[in-house]
Amino acid sequence: MIRNKPSIHLYHNAGDDKLIKEICAGMEEEGVPFEISAYTDSNVDSLCYEASKTSVLGVGIGIIDYLVAIQMSPLPKGKNLFQVNHPTSIQARLLGMNAARAVKRMPFKPI
Repeated sequence: MIRNKPSIHLYHNAGDDKLIKEICAGMEEEGVPFEISAYTDSNVDSLCYEASKTSVLGVGIGIIDYLVAIQMSPLPKGKNLFQVNHPTSIQARLLGMNAARAVKRMPFKPI
C-alpha cells in the first residue's frame, strides 16, 4: 500500500481556481502527477517548503491568493526556485511545467 504516492504537492490558501488550474495543466503537460491540498498557513514560503518536504518527489508549490512559489526539498526555507506575484495564465502554466521539469531534472522554461 502506497501512503504517499510520487507526486508534486501543491498547497494553497485561498488560491485562485483559474491560477491553480493553469499550474496543474503545466504539470500535466510534462507528465508529472500532482496533489492539491488547502491549508490555513498565510506564508507562501512555509506552504511551498512544507509541500516539498512531504512530496516523495521533493518538489512543492505554495499559493496564497495570487502569489506562487516553487520549492525543492534540498533548498532552505525561503530560497524558492521561482516566486511570481500575479502570474498571467501563460506564466502560471510555465510555473507548473517548471515544477515538473525540476522533478525530471530538465532545463527550465523562461517565465
